[in-house]
Amino acid sequence: MTHQEIHEKIKSQFPAAVIESKTEGVVDPFIKITPESVSDVAAFIRSNEDLEFDFLMCLSGIDYGKGTLGAVYNIFSMKHRHKLNLKVEVPKDKAEVPSVSHLWNTANWHEREVYDLIGIVFIGHPDPRRILMPYDWEGHPLRKDYKTPEFYQGMKIPY
Repeated sequence: MTHQEIHEKIKSQFPAAVIESKTEGVVDPFIKITPESVSDVAAFIRSNEDLEFDFLMCLSGIDYGKGTLGAVYNIFSMKHRHKLNLKVEVPKDKAEVPSVSHLWNTANWHEREVYDLIGIVFIGHPDPRRILMPYDWEGHPLRKDYKTPEFYQGMKIPY
């Protein structure tokens, strides 16, 4: 199935959820959807027989600057051998996206990492703890406006 056919299938099922789609002329074609629709779209593309996206390869967080954060889901179908990149964007002051960890187990740690480093909260995540930084660390180190503290628990931070 081509990227255009995948896009049309998702758009026909969720016409209000698809914001943008680039299926040609880019290295990695993508479909940008509304954040509140992530869980529904993910459930659809995982269970639909023509799509069967059964493998979440990666979930990355991005600070686009100007108050916008994003999450990119790289998804693959082992059966059909096609790939999809789903993108969502959220405002930094309300960085919340529904969790997809109930659909793909790999999302569990990926969502924790994105929360820890970028600060996107995945609503409904079963274990929303930090995964890389200490539990009492303040802030999210991969945000563009992050400032490394001078001290952590009385120790000078050498960076």
